[in-house]
Amino acid sequence: MKAVISGSFDPITRGHVDIICRAGRLFDELVVGVAVNSAKNGIFSMEERVELVVAAVAHMPHVSVAPVSGLLVDFCQEQGADVIVRGLRFGGDFDYELQMAHLNKSMGGIETVLLPAGREFGTISSSIIRSAASNGGDVGEFVPDAVASALRGRFGTGGH
Repeated sequence: MKAVISGSFDPITRGHVDIICRAGRLFDELVVGVAVNSAKNGIFSMEERVELVVAAVAHMPHVSVAPVSGLLVDFCQEQGADVIVRGLRFGGDFDYELQMAHLNKSMGGIETVLLPAGREFGTISSSIIRSAASNGGDVGEFVPDAVASALRGRFGTGGH
């Protein structure tokens, strides 16, 4: 069975990687869809985010990465995926993801599987990472090495 996990991944965090690894063990194939979220002020271009995600999942042979444009259900159909995987950190995430799951099921017949975030990085978000790194914070323990390096390049700080 093939699944898609999507997000803006701006930047990808160790929490994202944990969810991707866990989802990768549940499905034969997993596509990480890198999407644009117009509600967020991003720091990396689509190309940069795809490269950073590819680097973060390179150790997972049955995981691929592709940019998403348009509706996620259309992307899933293009990829031949049966399932969308989404990570949950808090109750508010559940409320939003449940609405999206119902919409994706109605629009594309795609089921959604919700995975709770792991304890270690479950409270970390890309927004917090962006804010901390842009203000000189060392976020290296919360992001893959390639992301820490990219953040240092962007802000002069942000990694170890």
